[in-house]
Amino acid sequence: MTHDVIVVGGGYAGMAAALQLVRARRTVAVIDAGMRRNRFASHAHGFLSQDGVPPERIAAQSRAQVERYPSLTWIEGEAIALDGAREAFEIGMKDGTSVTGRRVLFATGVRDALPGIDGIEARWGRSVFHCPYCHGFELDQGHIGVIGSGPMSVHQAELLTEWGSVTFLPNGAVALDADTREALTGRGVTVEDADVGKIEGNAEICLADGRRLAFDGLFVSPTVSPASLLPARAGCALEDTPMGAILRTDAAKQTTVPGIYACGDVASMPHSVSLAVGDGAMAGAQVHRSLVWPDA
Repeated sequence: MTHDVIVVGGGYAGMAAALQLVRARRTVAVIDAGMRRNRFASHAHGFLSQDGVPPERIAAQSRAQVERYPSLTWIEGEAIALDGAREAFEIGMKDGTSVTGRRVLFATGVRDALPGIDGIEARWGRSVFHCPYCHGFELDQGHIGVIGSGPMSVHQAELLTEWGSVTFLPNGAVALDADTREALTGRGVTVEDADVGKIEGNAEICLADGRRLAFDGLFVSPTVSPASLLPARAGCALEDTPMGAILRTDAAKQTTVPGIYACGDVASMPHSVSLAVGDGAMAGAQVHRSLVWPDA
């Protein structure tokens, strides 16, 4: 069976896109490897009607709703190859099977590259975060540490003063000139120049000089890259952003390869569940329009 659309990625953006397409009575195959980006978080926040709900519950409920439509096929597995062209794509699966479709929509999400600090990965999504709108309120205006990792770190530290008292630790990754340091202190940010040794407890930073700083939560700006290599192998161009690389798309969410589209974290900035769902819904509608008017 050749599907109208193959959605690679069964996270929030992928399901939102699939919902628009099956409601237009199009045949859709969703390929899901089960690696949601927020799988480490205990609760999702800032998503209207689902604020404070565990991510796995949101995902399960969303999948159940999408699967109610008879033109939806859900495939659990990993897509590893893509051949063909617009109107005749074939995706090869890790288990040796294949899926064919007229359009492909990548909603594969991104991979977060965190600073090489002992203890940071084990606390990612639990006491180390990247989005203040998703996790800032729960820190109850407490003491927040921001670990420098790149050009967005200073902006992150300034913004987080809305959610608590902030200490910024450049950690050798961000050079602070006099003007930047003054801007930070002007926002009430404390600058701690000692390097970070490791993270222990809930959010306790052990500095290289032996001192220990306890925080209610830590924030960092990870460098992102597409979670799947498949889009790049298919020829889809990347776009560099201050937070890393994402897939380049046009206003219709189409990549640089005709017939291949992308949505969610892998194709837009900034990132949150709400924004991924909105971007997925738009992409689903745009892919549908390409099926209705293929020559437009």
